[in-house]
Amino acid sequence: MSQLPSGLEDFLESAGWGDAAIDPIPGDASFRRYFRIARDGERAMLMHAPPPHEDPVPFLNVASWLIEHGLRAPEIYAVDATRGWVLLEDFGNDRMRDWLDINPDGEQAAYERAIDALVELHRKPAGPFAPYDMAAYQREVGLLTEWYCPAMGLEVDEADFIAAWNQALFPLLARQNPGVTVLRDYHAENIMLLGDPRDNALQGLIDFQDALVGHSAYDLVSLLQDARRDVSPQLERKMLDRYVAASGAGPEFEADYALLGAQRNAKIVGIFTRLYKRDGKPRYLDFIPRVWEAMERDLAHPALGPVARWFDANIPRHLREQLGGRVE
Repeated sequence: MSQLPSGLEDFLESAGWGDAAIDPIPGDASFRRYFRIARDGERAMLMHAPPPHEDPVPFLNVASWLIEHGLRAPEIYAVDATRGWVLLEDFGNDRMRDWLDINPDGEQAAYERAIDALVELHRKPAGPFAPYDMAAYQREVGLLTEWYCPAMGLEVDEADFIAAWNQALFPLLARQNPGVTVLRDYHAENIMLLGDPRDNALQGLIDFQDALVGHSAYDLVSLLQDARRDVSPQLERKMLDRYVAASGAGPEFEADYALLGAQRNAKIVGIFTRLYKRDGKPRYLDFIPRVWEAMERDLAHPALGPVARWFDANIPRHLREQLGGRVE
């Protein structure tokens, strides 16, 4: 018990779970920690989002909104927001990514259910969340020039980088109004399968605390250009077509998908480099080549012209091919 955070047992006692078994779950990229709680055949998940590094209130607000609108977020059983404790529903062990490792023949069905959940989400009015505006887009892509370029010893024109993204993204901003709820980290590691997707089972949503109101293509990119799992171009195309057919997305949607693909992938390259350089987490470096490959496909779209020209001038194609996005 000495490895457990201070206050854990007191919180469980106050929540009526004082006699439960506690099983820590390995962490990921944040300061949040998770524990599986079990007693008398019942189970729950305990999240610790300790201040000042974390704040559970955004998670609680988004969970409440999702549940209110018929989407499958975990139920909340008990909360001590001041100390960062949240006791919530346990969706089990079947993360979509892990399930697909064992059931590769279920890949198309799993992605179809994930697409259908996005279509359902986007049919709801946007939640009461902050806008995904130009400042947010620029702050995120700036992680590439802030972290990746110095790590690679590249001197680049940051002012032109900002200008290129302003030019490319400006038309998209008008098309994302009035906007949809964007979960921002919607991919195979954050989708919990609550049954076999081949039987049209529901899926559970997690890790949505950073939700904003933005463009309907963003979470689609997050799912189909997954940093942590290979999604074939053929499957990406099928699922993109499924979304467009079900949602009635307009003719500019493919351009916006490429724009947000490049934007998100540039951000992720910066984040994964930061996790290595600042936080001492080198395992994320293994994902960068996959992310970079997807970004190259996005940059080939005509809508990315200004940004593609910046890359060609500052990180030339022969260098990108030589590096493969790898950070040493």
